[in-house]
Amino acid sequence: MKKVLVINGPNLNLLGIREKNIYGSVSYEDVLKSISQKAQELGFEVEFFQSNHEGEIIDKIHSAYFEKVDAIIINPGAYTHYSYAIHDAIKAVNIPTIEVHISNIYAREEFRRKSVIAPACTGQISGFGIKSYIIALYALKEILE
Repeated sequence: MKKVLVINGPNLNLLGIREKNIYGSVSYEDVLKSISQKAQELGFEVEFFQSNHEGEIIDKIHSAYFEKVDAIIINPGAYTHYSYAIHDAIKAVNIPTIEVHISNIYAREEFRRKSVIAPACTGQISGFGIKSYIIALYALKEILE
């Protein structure tokens, strides 16, 4: 069974609470349940990690290499726009990685329209609500086969 690590960055633990007009009213726990169910259907073992701290996210990406994780789905939150350190960590481990966003970052404020993470990733999915994670799972199924 292929192992997928799902990393969520700052403030994503507040899904269902924060800016419902942008991120929806589904709780963080319910998002994880939806991802788990679809991952299982697709034959993936899934692990979740969330942190509001850049260094912890980098450490988790590094550990993914040593734990033989097959793929990563990452929603870096605000780090998307300025964390070259997360970019470098993804490049360093050379694990297929898909960047996801719940909102369409290209339809939002100007500063949100650039991802410094995307060039290090296999692909990027944004704007499909929590389904962005599910779409990423389907993409990984294709990539890993």
